[in-house]
Amino acid sequence: MTNQFIGTGVALVTPFKSNLEVDFEALTRIVKYVSDNGVNYLVVLGTTGEPATLSSTEKKQVIDCIKAANTKNLPLVLGVGGNNTSALIEELQTADFTGFSAILSVSPYYNKPSQEGIYQHFAALAKVSPLPIILYNVPGRTASNMLPKTVARLASDFSNIIGIKEAAGDMVQAMELIRLVPKDFLVISGDDMVTLPIILAGGAGVISVIGEGLPGAFSKMVQLGLERKVDEAFALHYQIAPAIDLIFEEGNPAGIKEMQAQLGLCENAVRLPLVAATDSLKAKIATYLKSAH
Repeated sequence: MTNQFIGTGVALVTPFKSNLEVDFEALTRIVKYVSDNGVNYLVVLGTTGEPATLSSTEKKQVIDCIKAANTKNLPLVLGVGGNNTSALIEELQTADFTGFSAILSVSPYYNKPSQEGIYQHFAALAKVSPLPIILYNVPGRTASNMLPKTVARLASDFSNIIGIKEAAGDMVQAMELIRLVPKDFLVISGDDMVTLPIILAGGAGVISVIGEGLPGAFSKMVQLGLERKVDEAFALHYQIAPAIDLIFEEGNPAGIKEMQAQLGLCENAVRLPLVAATDSLKAKIATYLKSAH
């Protein structure tokens, strides 16, 4: 069951037209592009998909579009997270999860719960979730850090909590996490730049952003890492690293959408409060893509 989440997952963007309506043709193109270039699974309506600015109707349309475009039947993971535990319980009990293999649930943001609060939040979700849960730790966005001992406690108490997307950007914490959790628990990098070190330390792969701009090279790097072909994997890592810096320079998903726009996949539009990439970043991405081809 869990081995379908070993390798490269991508956190899909929601492309918009210049009038900021959802661009379903572009979304179909992006799903095809990543599927044809070695990606192993797709994450739908994660942070990169700008779900905070989508209406409930748009979210349903995005889900339907991705399912229709997923002709290779890659496993699908749905972002279902928030900081209101009871509202999430209701969503898990009432929403239609047909076609999804797992949910990705971010640690509660803004209200900064203690470790016990984080544990109780995910325990409550695990008791009602119809699908396996992948936890998501991203302290830079939540203002709280889910510590390895809390994750290990959840992993041992709930068999349907199957992994974590770890995006603290801290290799020492990632190694402690890998040491503490059960062997079959997936530690998935949520940070493109440290993906390879996390894999080599015993991680399961990545849920990536650069993987939907450079899916061929990045998923190959991940595969080489899983096969312990270290020198070849690091050669690719160092080729891709400048692109990772660029796509996050002005925030996500503005950077990756600019790269995808230059690759002919979609427009670079984002919805407020996000703003599109500056001319300076556009030029740097263009230079990188020219040198990479």
